[in-house]
Amino acid sequence: MPAEQTPVENLTEEQAAAELAYLAAEIARNDELYHGHDAPQISDADYDGLKRRNDAIEKRFPQLIRADSPSIRVGAAPLPTFAAITHSRPMLSLDNTFSDDDVRDFVSSVYRFLGQLPDGSIAFTAEPKIDGLSMSIRYENGRLVNAATRGDGTTGENVTENIKTIKEIPNRLPAGVPDVVEVRGEVYMTKSDFLALNEKMAAEGKQTYVNPRNTAAGSLRQLDAKVTASRNLKFFAYAWGEMSEMPADTQMGMVEKFREWGFPVNPLMKRLHAVEDIIAHYKDIGLKRPDLDYEIDGVVYKVDRLDLQARLGFRSRSPRWATAHKFPAEQAFTHVERIDIQVGRTGALTPVARLTPVTVGGVVVTNATLHNEDYIKGLGNSGEPIREPDHDIRVGDTVIVQRAGDVIPQVLDVVMEKRPPEAVPYEFPKKCPVCDSHAVRERNEKTGKLDSVTRCTGGFVCRAQATEHLKHFVSRNAFDIEGLGSKQIDFFFEAEDDALKIRTAPDIFTLKRRQEGSTLTKLENIEGFGKVSVKKLFDAIDERREIALHRFIYALGIRHVGETTAKLLARAYGTYEAFAKAMDDATEFSGDAWDDLNNIEGIGEVMARAIVEFFKEPRNVEVITRLREEVTPQAAEQPVASNSPIAGKTVVFTGSLEKFTRDEAKARAESLGAKVAGSVSKKTDYVVAGPGAGSKLDKARELGVQVMDEDEWLAFIA
Repeated sequence: MPAEQTPVENLTEEQAAAELAYLAAEIARNDELYHGHDAPQISDADYDGLKRRNDAIEKRFPQLIRADSPSIRVGAAPLPTFAAITHSRPMLSLDNTFSDDDVRDFVSSVYRFLGQLPDGSIAFTAEPKIDGLSMSIRYENGRLVNAATRGDGTTGENVTENIKTIKEIPNRLPAGVPDVVEVRGEVYMTKSDFLALNEKMAAEGKQTYVNPRNTAAGSLRQLDAKVTASRNLKFFAYAWGEMSEMPADTQMGMVEKFREWGFPVNPLMKRLHAVEDIIAHYKDIGLKRPDLDYEIDGVVYKVDRLDLQARLGFRSRSPRWATAHKFPAEQAFTHVERIDIQVGRTGALTPVARLTPVTVGGVVVTNATLHNEDYIKGLGNSGEPIREPDHDIRVGDTVIVQRAGDVIPQVLDVVMEKRPPEAVPYEFPKKCPVCDSHAVRERNEKTGKLDSVTRCTGGFVCRAQATEHLKHFVSRNAFDIEGLGSKQIDFFFEAEDDALKIRTAPDIFTLKRRQEGSTLTKLENIEGFGKVSVKKLFDAIDERREIALHRFIYALGIRHVGETTAKLLARAYGTYEAFAKAMDDATEFSGDAWDDLNNIEGIGEVMARAIVEFFKEPRNVEVITRLREEVTPQAAEQPVASNSPIAGKTVVFTGSLEKFTRDEAKARAESLGAKVAGSVSKKTDYVVAGPGAGSKLDKARELGVQVMDEDEWLAFIA
C-alpha cells in the first residue's frame, strides 16, 4: 500500500501517482461492493476519507488526474468510438408555437381532441426550454446502466461513461424506485462556465467556442471522458422513457419524483389551468431570461394528467399534448455584400445573401437565406406583400438579420434610409449558374399560379443537382455511409478515372469492385485516404447493402418526400416491390393504385403526383434498377399491438362520432396497428359509422365492407 499517511504536501510526484492508482482501485472496489452487492466492507466515514485523500492529492498534482479517478467518476478508459443505443421508446421532438394566439390554438386543440371537457378543467405544466443536448439515462435495479443522446429519435449515441462524469446525475437511485427507470432531460453548460472556458482557450492561443449549447454537445461526445469531466456540465430532468411502473399520475408529479431521487429539476416549472396564466408565465420567464446562468429558447407546455396525455397520443414526429413556445428571434443590423445562387438536388435555385459578419445571439452570422425570387422583391408565396413597398433586397443594402435558435438566418427587412444610391434591383438568373441550363418557374396546372421556386431544367446533367443528390443519398437519415461526406462526394464525382468516379448512387456500391479490378489509380495511394481509411469506407458501404425500406425511399430524393412521408409509404406498402408496382400502376394518375396512394393519411395530391412523376422518369428507373442489383431494401416492420384484431387492417371513420372525437378515434386505431384511410375502397376492412354517415357508408355497403357503429367498434377493439 502507498504511504497514504504521508502528508500530501510532502509527497513526491512518484509517490502521488502510485497512491492515486491505489485510491482509484480501492474506491472502485468499494463502490462495486456497495452498489453492486449491497455488501460494504468499510464505514461511510472511512470511504469519505479515501475520497478526501484522493481529492487533496489531485489538487496538488492536477497533471496526475487519472481517467478512472473517483473525483470525475469515469467508469472506464477512454472509448475508441461511440456505439449505438436503440431507445426503448422514441425520443420525439416538439412542435413549436411563436405567438400568444398559437398558444391559445394549442390549448383549444387539446380540448377539441378530448371533447366534452369544460374550459379550465385541464391543467398544463410550463417550464423553460433548455438550450442543451437531449439525453436519456437508463437505470436498472437502481443502477445507471447506460445513457444515450437523442440521435435520430430512434437510435442515439452511447455516452454512458461521459454521463457518469456529470456530478448532478446520480449513479444509483434510492431504494424503492421502479426496477426500470429511464430519466430524460437536457445536458447543458452554464453561461459562466462557457465564458470561463473561452477565456482559457483564448489565453492558450486556441480557437474559442461559438455558444454554450454546441460546446456542451461537443464536450459530451469526447472520446476521452476526462475532457468531458473538465467541462463541468449540468443536467435538468423533465421527462422519461421506459418505466417498469409509474410512480405518479401527472407530469408535475413525475418531475417531483425525479427531484426526490436526486436529479436537478427546473425551479421555474409551474402547473397552470387558464391559457392567459400560461402566457403570463411565459412572459415572466422571458423577463428572467437574461439573469439565468443557462441558455433557454422558449417555454414548454405539457398536459399535466398522464391519462390525458395517453388519450391525446402522438403525431408522426411529436406529441399532441405538448408544444414549445419559442422566444422571438434575435436580430441584428448588417450589410449585404453580394447575393449568390445555390442549386439544390431538386434543381431549386436558392439565393443566399453574403453578409458583413455580425453576431446574432452569440453566433457570428455571415450568410442568410433569401428563399426565392419573390422574397427578394418583398413578396410572399401567394404574391402578398411581406415588406413595405420598394423594400426589395439589393447588394449594398443595410438589412435586419433574424435568427431563432438553430434556424438558418434570414434577412427580415431593409433599412431604406441607408440604401446607397448605386444599389440596383437584383436580377434573378434565367439560367442555371452551374450548368447553364434554362431556369424556370413552373406553373401549377390547377391554379395557374407560378411556383415560388425557380428550378434548373438540367436534371442530372447539372453537376450541382447530381452531387447534391448523392450527398442526400449518403446523409444521416438516408443511407448514412460513414466516410462519404460532402468533400469525398465532390472528389469522387470530379474523378475522371473509371476506377474512382461516382456519378450516381449505384456507383457507390461498385467502387470496391472497380478498385480491386483496376490497374489504374488506387484509392489508398491518394492523399487523404490510405489503406486503413479505404478499408473503413468499403466496410461502411457494405454495411448498407441491406437497409430499412423507409430509409431507401427517403434516399431516392423524391421531391416533397421527407423522412416522415417515407415512413408513411413504407408502412403502407410493406415492401419495395409492392411500392414500385403501385407507382407503375398509377402512371396515368387514375385507377385503384392512384386512389390508394392519395388515400394514405398525410399524403395529398401534390405529393402523390410528385412521387408518381419520379417513377415515370426513365433515368430514375434506370438508376434504381442498377441500385437494386447492389442493395436490398428490407420489408417494413408493421406496427402490431398484442391481441389487436385490427393490426394491419384499413379503417375508415365516417359520420358524426359521439363517443370520441375523430382525431382520438384515428390515434387509437393507429396505436393498435391499423391504417386509417380517408375514403372507402375495396381494400378497406372496416367502416365505423356515426350518425349522419353518407356516401362513404353507401360505398361500404356496395363493396360489402364490414360496417360497425361506435359501440360495436369499441367492443371490437377492447
